[in-house]
Amino acid sequence: MNQQAPDPSPPKLPVSLAANPRLSSWLKFSSDGQVAVSPGKVEIGQGIVTALAQIAADELDIDLSRVQMVRASTTASPNEGVTSGSLSIQQSGRALRHACAEVRRIFLQQAAERLGVGVDALDVEDGTISGPGNVRTSYWELADDVSLDRDATPGVTPKAVTSRTLAGHSVQRVDIPDKVLGRPRFIHDQALPGMLHGRVLRPEDARARLLELREDGARAVAGLVAIVRDGSFTGVVSETEPGAELAVQALRKGATWSDGDLLPDEGDLPSFLKSQPAESTIIDKKTATSPGAAARTIRRQYTRPYIAHASIAPSCAMAQWEGDRIHVWTHSQGVYLLRADLALVLKLPVENITVEHMEGAGCYGHNAADDVALDAVLLAKAAGGRPVRVQWSRQGEMSDAPFGAAMAIEIEADLDAQGEIVGWRHAIWSNGHAARPGRAAQPALLAGFELANPFPRMISTNPPQANGGGGDRNSIPLYDFPSWQIESHRLTTMPIRTSALRTLGAQGNVFAIESFIDELAAERGEDPVAFRLRHLRDERAKDVIRAAATRARWKPEKQPGIGHGIGFARYKNTGAYCAAIAEIESAEEISVRKLTLAVDVGETINPDGVINQIEGGAIQATSWVLKERVRFDHRRITSTNWTEYPILRFSEVPDVEVEIIQRPDIDPVGAGEAAHGPVTAAIANAVFDALGVRVRHLPVTRDSIIAAMELTS
Repeated sequence: MNQQAPDPSPPKLPVSLAANPRLSSWLKFSSDGQVAVSPGKVEIGQGIVTALAQIAADELDIDLSRVQMVRASTTASPNEGVTSGSLSIQQSGRALRHACAEVRRIFLQQAAERLGVGVDALDVEDGTISGPGNVRTSYWELADDVSLDRDATPGVTPKAVTSRTLAGHSVQRVDIPDKVLGRPRFIHDQALPGMLHGRVLRPEDARARLLELREDGARAVAGLVAIVRDGSFTGVVSETEPGAELAVQALRKGATWSDGDLLPDEGDLPSFLKSQPAESTIIDKKTATSPGAAARTIRRQYTRPYIAHASIAPSCAMAQWEGDRIHVWTHSQGVYLLRADLALVLKLPVENITVEHMEGAGCYGHNAADDVALDAVLLAKAAGGRPVRVQWSRQGEMSDAPFGAAMAIEIEADLDAQGEIVGWRHAIWSNGHAARPGRAAQPALLAGFELANPFPRMISTNPPQANGGGGDRNSIPLYDFPSWQIESHRLTTMPIRTSALRTLGAQGNVFAIESFIDELAAERGEDPVAFRLRHLRDERAKDVIRAAATRARWKPEKQPGIGHGIGFARYKNTGAYCAAIAEIESAEEISVRKLTLAVDVGETINPDGVINQIEGGAIQATSWVLKERVRFDHRRITSTNWTEYPILRFSEVPDVEVEIIQRPDIDPVGAGEAAHGPVTAAIANAVFDALGVRVRHLPVTRDSIIAAMELTS
């Protein structure tokens, strides 16, 4: 008897649409020929509003100029959590495409009834719906008759890739004209009617408590509206921004602080990280079916320091109370998550709090955007209903915002008698990489730790591997080794505050893996590109390596002081593939002359946007590799300005070439964080190629090269 085939699984909505199924929360049509599109992901410079507008216009068959992208707000937008992890196209894009496909079908059904023709006989061109006999109507004419106050349904089929006219083509970014022409788009440039200005006083020593405060100096400053104090949280509200600065400086002179917490030895971070109490987890384990005999074992350690977000503009927020309701304007990456933490601190129901996104000038993860929002809310309580704008100082931004966690990574490879890899072990010691607001029973906001009745300080955790991991992100090799064990040791102490910085642990892990791969290739005298290709089965992985190598003409003829190196990864092992080849010059300092990258993001919605993201990530990674390191002594963070925390200058920016491997038949993924790990490793490997010295401790500076030379001499 023939067995029946199992029923196919029922269709499902995209994740973000399943969480926010109301179509009216995504799209609103107006009679004046416009469509308001309201995603829950936010623009933080990555060009996402442009790509999402392309998806909507494509699926609705309208001109891009008709799409009005609405800023995320807790009162009107779908709750898509946080904009992070290069997931905006993957999550919001899929949800929006499905929603637009269903809305298009709903309008066609309404048009068919009005025009008396079959749905299949209708076409849509720039929002005009036409059929046989020249009958026509439009989205705009039908807008009042069509209710989108209904839930999306599974099973809707978006357009075929071949029918899309905007996806795959570069269009002008919708956010750029305002920025080029100097029109206020950033939150820093906004001015609300009757707006006051606030500043917050914080200690220089880590976690010192305010013991005593003399207020007479601050009260003498013209324009002072209020001094606010709740435990160690202290700030001022003033009629003017200069007045707020003067008042908080006067308060600083009258403040007495307790001793702060001791910070670790910056000069020996690996020892600190490996000596602290930790939660240890086996991330992945693979056992060989026919274990090879290990003839010898090679062991190496790689480290990266704490890294600051170093946003060009310090964090800023505005807040306004009206009775027991509060409106907050913020450049937070997660307006709903921030609202949840504000509700915890204020002991208010979430419906009393409106959090509205505005763009900020620089955001690369969990910087101080959420912290400054709570600062503004607490100070605005003393403003008599007037809005209060709070902007952090450069010093505050560089010392009090969360940092990307320092990492120590040990990798061991067992080699057989022929020098082939038969075993691989990878261990990570690091603080957690995630302490964002809205994800725990206690708030994760700085001022919440400083109140008279403080909330406990959150110890950073790691997202699960199913979500990409944290300190362990990209620690599982993509290479086809016969056996491996991957371990993560997440510290359960946190003297230096850490949270999400772009790529989380991926940059450190890819740097370690790809540097070690290069070392093993050198041991065998094998070309590093050929060595990688030999250990990969994934053809998409091989394609990006080959594409980068071909474009860079791997390997150029050897020249004195010039080195070339390669790095490769697939971000989170599930996202974009990226290979990078670096050309460096070794003189008094290392300079990166050229970066050649190949990337595969599946379907490319906006090629120019993908190239911009890869270029930006490559340049930021170059800055991390050559320059960036949070400095501190045992009492305080000392790298609180651009002199002590240098970043790459325009004059030091390398030439960057990006080649996109188009895969229109594969769902798109994000590009924003794909380049950091490969570029980091490529530069380090190029330094070895130029100098014969292996630098395993970032950043790659004159001092770290000398230290590496001393170790090998």
